[in-house]
Parts: sequence; structure tokens; C-alpha cells
Amino acid sequence: MKKLLTIIAALFAATFLFAAGANDTDSSVLVVGATPEPHAEMLKLIAPDLLEQGITLKIVEFTDYVTPNTAVEDGQIDANFFQHIPYMETFNAEKGTNLVNAGGIHIEPVALYSNKISSIKDIKPGSTIAIPNDPTNEGRALLLLQAAGLIQLDPEAGITATPLDITVNFKAIKFREIEAASLPRVLKDVDAAVINGNYAIPAGLSAAKDGLVVEGKDSPYVNIIAVKAGKEKDQRIVALVKALQSQKIKNFVKERYPAGEVVIVF
Repeated sequence: MKKLLTIIAALFAATFLFAAGANDTDSSVLVVGATPEPHAEMLKLIAPDLLEQGITLKIVEFTDYVTPNTAVEDGQIDANFFQHIPYMETFNAEKGTNLVNAGGIHIEPVALYSNKISSIKDIKPGSTIAIPNDPTNEGRALLLLQAAGLIQLDPEAGITATPLDITVNFKAIKFREIEAASLPRVLKDVDAAVINGNYAIPAGLSAAKDGLVVEGKDSPYVNIIAVKAGKEKDQRIVALVKALQSQKIKNFVKERYPAGEVVIVF
């Protein structure tokens, strides 16, 4: 029964995406995939502005990092808004996709969270820390832990570092590599977890208030509007990026999120 329900769910998702992408022939419709917060919330905010320009924005929410990229590549949706450039470039290299950056909007600093300790100093030898299991976010998490003085990485590993690239593990930390979307749910089962902002925020976690270690503002992980190569100059995409790179979005971020939790880059 569980397998049958999984198949039905997959068929429903595929049907929904096909229906969303079917509007591609209507030049007034723009279909954008996004993770719920803050990405989809930002898109909802600027939808009326696009409508005034004759563009109907349709938002498809995703809870994973793979489907929205394959949907753009396959033409099922026009663009997506959830990822940073290192992730997109790694995805292109691994999957053979042709996604490009149409415009940068903000940074969501990753942070180390815990339900069991209140300070990085309280991490005991042998503690278990959960980290994202996708290549770029895993490397990003390990770089954060290195900056916190918990580990030392092989300098050649760069942003795609894995636990195998750890040369010194000062606290003999054990790592659990978990799908990024599941990290808030497993937080209670580990000593700490490095969680991406777009999953931490909906789970009620604030990097500014709850983060034991928070990524610096000089992070290269800018969240972008991603499109298939050749569509970045589509006037609907240009209008979308312009609407997101606006004072309205700056005001929204300032009012909605604690300082440093979502960092505007334009």
C-alpha cells in the first residue's frame, strides 16, 4: 500500500507540473518554482507588480532541491528560486543540465542549531552533528564547522568537501549526512545540525537568535533566479528579477526577519 501511495503521489506531482508547464505557450504567464520560505513568500509579494505589467505569475512550491531544477531543464516551469550558484553549477556538472543565473537576490546564512546545548563550547567529544548530504551544501556546512574551530579540512577540498576531507577532527565528531529538507526533523535526534535557511525558517529556527555558529555576511552562496540557458533575457524573467530586486523586497525582509537571517545582496 505504501508503494502504491508513493506511485500515486509521484503521478500527481508529474501531472501538476505538466499542467503548470502547459502555459508556456502563453507569453503572459510565468511559472516559477520555489521553496516555501522566504522564496515563495517573496514571489507572492511581487505577483501584483508583475500583473500590472501584464505578467501572470504562477508559483509552484517544492520541498526538495532536485525536482525544481529538472522541471526548469525540461521546460515544465520557466524558472526557479531556491538555490545558490555553487549548487547550480554542481547540479549542471552532475546532471548535464544547462541552468544559468538570471539574477541574485539574497543570502540565507546557514547555521549550526541544537536542542541540547546553548553554546559551541558545550559540544562534547564524540558528539553527533547532522549535515546536508548534497555536495555543495555539505561542503558549506563543513566549512562553517571549520570556521568554528571544530574541524580542519584539506585545503584542496574546497566547497565540495565531505567528511572524508577532514584532516583534524578536534572533538571526534560523528557526522550524519541527511537530506537537507529533513534536517529540522532530525535535530532532536542529534547533538546539533547545520541547517539551510530555507528549511530552518519554516521550522521556526532563527539563525540570528538560535544559531550556535552562523555563516558570515561575505558568503558566496547568493540565492538566485535560475533559468535554462537562453531564457535569461526573456522579458518576463527580466521583469521578475527587477521586481525581486526592489525596495518592496528590502522592506519585507527588514520587517519579516531578524537582522542577519536573510541578507539582501542588491
